[in-house]
Amino acid sequence: MKLNVSPAIVLHHTNYGEADRIVTLLTPDNGRIKGFARNARKSRKRFGAALETFAEVQLHWTQRPGSGLVTFQEAELVSLRAGLRTDLDTLALAGYGCELTGVLFDETVGAAETFSLLKAFLDHLDVNGASDEARLLLELRLLSLSGYVPHLQHCAACDADLPAGPVGFSAARNGSLCEACGGGRMTLQVDRMTLGTLGRILQTPLNHFEGFRLSPLTRREGLALMAETLRHHLPSPLKSQSFMTALDSADES
Repeated sequence: MKLNVSPAIVLHHTNYGEADRIVTLLTPDNGRIKGFARNARKSRKRFGAALETFAEVQLHWTQRPGSGLVTFQEAELVSLRAGLRTDLDTLALAGYGCELTGVLFDETVGAAETFSLLKAFLDHLDVNGASDEARLLLELRLLSLSGYVPHLQHCAACDADLPAGPVGFSAARNGSLCEACGGGRMTLQVDRMTLGTLGRILQTPLNHFEGFRLSPLTRREGLALMAETLRHHLPSPLKSQSFMTALDSADES
């Protein structure tokens, strides 16, 4: 069987049996892959800490024809990203980013761009910690790469220009709506300036997370817009999102 070698980011792992581990990773050429790391919890030479979630590795694996699971032969640790493991909010956001990426992307199409985006996101959290800006940038860019980004700066129904001030938004109707197309009846109202900021973010490099300082209004409305869009497109709520919600509630109490 052919031995494949590739950079990879560990999205998730589950212990299996007494010593094995089932691991899901993202690679730039093969997209999301899942497989067995036999004896991973005992073999420090072959794996060590390289299969911990969020780690970046150089992965060696083989795949039998017709099998959905690959077999991991070895993983060389490139970066453990220990910094993002020292803070619970940062750890939760990193887990959310990995889970969201894994749900939205499971094929090779767009894998290189997605890998670059997730790598930059985790590297940013490793150094700077969690922030609403980092979450918003990741969500918006993942939606763009997956083809689910909504219409922001023109009416999704008639393509008309949007007025200044509050604009109605509906993920079910694929974005912002002018007054004539029912925007005033939408529950979610987003300021036109927030929509413009989100549109400008989409023009920035995928791996650029530094230097974004958004206003409280843009952060609040942008995250609400992303939340509605993701609820509409995701098959079910993410476990990591529930954990982040619980942390937010604990902070407020």
